[in-house]
Amino acid sequence: MSRINGQSFDIRVGGKMVHAEAFSLNIEDNSTVKMTKGAPDGRLAGDKKASGEIEVDIANFMLLSAAAAAAGSWEGLPTFDINAYATGSNGNTPEAFHVLAHDCALKISDLLNIDPNSSDATTVKLPFDVTGRDFLNINGTPYLKANHFDLF
Repeated sequence: MSRINGQSFDIRVGGKMVHAEAFSLNIEDNSTVKMTKGAPDGRLAGDKKASGEIEVDIANFMLLSAAAAAAGSWEGLPTFDINAYATGSNGNTPEAFHVLAHDCALKISDLLNIDPNSSDATTVKLPFDVTGRDFLNINGTPYLKANHFDLF
């Protein structure tokens, strides 16, 4: 039995395989309960956004740095999809977990955080925002309803 854990994940950033020291992706869904006279009375749609952070070592940072150089600057780096997936098994039953974040805009934070007494690998943190209308797919299922943009 090989259950899914953090070591199971492969992450592709813009089609490039990247080893992440740490990776997070968070959804903020501001849908809420409609209240009438202090009692629940349905649901109100709210804004939705997603963001996260990739922490990479210098070797993997250089992969992304080459893409930024080709774009002319880090700021000019086009948006890209982030694809995180893992496989495992629960006895004889295969398990898979797949998240696809569309059109992510990359930023840099913690470019240098040097500790001369540490033997840990030097890392760079790269926060990102999900900007695509397709937003997120979780195991092939979209987070947003199919008609989410019908009014536009």
